[in-house]
This record gives sequence, C-alpha cells and structure tokens, in this order.
Amino acid sequence: MPWKKPVYLMIAFALMLGFIRQSAHSEEPLPSINLPIEDWTVVAYAKGFLQEAYARIGTTDVRLVDPGTTQLSGSEAALLDRGGLALAQRMMYPATIHKANGIDASIVWLSTRSSPARTPVLALADSPIQTVADLKGKTLGSSRVSCGWTSPTEILDDAGVPLDTPKQPGAVRFTNIMNTVATTNALLSGRIEATATHIGTADNAALWTSGQVKAIGHSPDNGVYVNDAGRVSYFAMREFAEQHPRAIQAFLQARERTIAWARENQEEAVELVAKGRRLPIDIARFTLTDPSSFSFINGEPSAPAAVAAVKGFQAWYLAHGDEILADHHLTDAQLETFVDRRFFRGGEYSVY
Repeated sequence: MPWKKPVYLMIAFALMLGFIRQSAHSEEPLPSINLPIEDWTVVAYAKGFLQEAYARIGTTDVRLVDPGTTQLSGSEAALLDRGGLALAQRMMYPATIHKANGIDASIVWLSTRSSPARTPVLALADSPIQTVADLKGKTLGSSRVSCGWTSPTEILDDAGVPLDTPKQPGAVRFTNIMNTVATTNALLSGRIEATATHIGTADNAALWTSGQVKAIGHSPDNGVYVNDAGRVSYFAMREFAEQHPRAIQAFLQARERTIAWARENQEEAVELVAKGRRLPIDIARFTLTDPSSFSFINGEPSAPAAVAAVKGFQAWYLAHGDEILADHHLTDAQLETFVDRRFFRGGEYSVY
C-alpha cells in the first residue's frame, strides 16, 4: 500500500540514528592505564577508588607513574606524547605553551582560581633582600615554562622592577633552571638571589618549613596569576580523549570521590600520602593543608569560564612581553577547542 512506504522509511531512519548513536558511544577496551603519581592519586589507589572506577569500564591494570616534572620541566608532556601517561597535570600556563608548541592536547579538567600563597617569590631567610623591589640588578632563577616565571613576572611588574626577557631588558635578570634540585642549590649557594616556586609541593616544602627561605612577594589577590594562569589543569592527548572519554571520566570520578573522602578523613589522608610518596609525616601534612597546597582543590565546572581563563592570561602575557607566546600562541579558534567541553558541566562525560 502506498502509505506504508513513508512508515518504512521512518523506521529505517530511526534504526540508522540508533546505530550512529551507539557507534558514537562505543569505546575500544582499555586493558591498562598509566596515571600520574600525585598526592590524591596515591590516596585514591590506596583506598581502591581508582581501581573501582576503572573496573566499571573494564580496565583492570591501573598503574601510577612518576611524571618526572620535578626532575625536568616538560617531561610530563613528553610522556604524554609518547603514550607513557594517559593524563598530565600542569598549571594553565605550561599546559598552554605545550599546546602552542605542537602537543595536540585537550584540557579535560581545570581547577578554580589559584591562591596568592601558591607561588611566592623567595629569598634566603638571612638575605638583606626584604621586598621584590630589592631585586633590582639581581638574579631570579626558575624554570621558564612554569609558574616560577608567570607568578614573579606579574609580581615584579607590579613592583616596577620587571624581569628581563630576550625581547626587552628589565630590572631583574632571569636565569632558566629547569630542575627543582638545581634551583634550590643555586639559591642556597648564592648563585641566584631569588626564586619563585610552589612551596606546597613535596620537593619544596622542606625548604620552606625548615625556615631557610622567606617570602618577599606574593601574587596579587585579583591578578592574572590567581585568576587565570595559576589554575591547575589536567590535559590529555586529543586522540586519546576522543578514543577513551570514559577512561578520562573514570579518572575524574575517582578524583571527586577522593577529595570528598580526604576532607572527612584528613589525618588518614596525610598518612597515606606520607607512605605512598615516602615523605616525612610533617611534610605530607604541610603539602595537604597549607594554603599554598593544590592537592585537593575544587574543579571549575564551567567550560566558558575555563576558556575565558586561558584567553585572559594569554592576552595579559602577550601584552607584557612574553616572547614564547609572541612567537607561538593559540588563536581564538584553538582556544575554543582547547577546553574539551564534554568533561565540564552539561557535557556528556561531566562529573559535575
């Protein structure tokens, strides 16, 4: 009968849509995954939260891998690019520089705004230097593609003693030191007068808690570092995110569960971090509880806010003589797609 043909077509079309939808949601099995060793991941592994999240998607071999960030800046991006890590953690600035330099990665998680305490400018405790203005004509050393450059750049700019760059001379010399231990040795030996670093990390906490250094400058409370550049991000290779979105979702689900648990069981969390990362208990406690800590911070649920943060800090540093971003920066189109909206509020794989 003539009226049946449209019905058949509608049924066929519906079946085709169902097939397309099913194909879009299908994922290749992922038997094992390498994740970065961090404070929260060692807690999540010890409590079985990571293993449980991944067991639900058929991943039975979950491994924690040292990303090597403290040994050599940028090593986590190399591991990511070679497939040695599924996800990497860096602050917004280095994550964006990696992207601008050709790492085809996507941001799948972003923290809320940073803290003025996170990356202070440090000098030796017995140094005559009392403020960042006293650094005029002296040397600050840190890793160039890190918060050790972004944070003091804003602090010193505000104080009227800007850092040197290859494109414009400043009042304070800058030495690029890509290794945390080497930076500490340079400061303690007097080869540099100041540095800027995350005092809330295990590698730097002892330097601070032992009283060997003092803070001579902090990021402004409503500045570009606190609002934008100093946010913590997790990024994954775009191809991995496209092929294994549920593997990323499992990671983020385990993180949410771990953060909630740690806040209710702080002392046990400290003990697990101390054991899992082989740290003295007082250092583990400092890295988890000090205002400079970023171990258990909240995520930014809004994808538009995440995109705005990347745009905001890139524009600021371009305007303030960032020679790396001047040569390689993200276009507006790249900025829009850098943040993978599927993992933020309203997205298909959101944990919010």
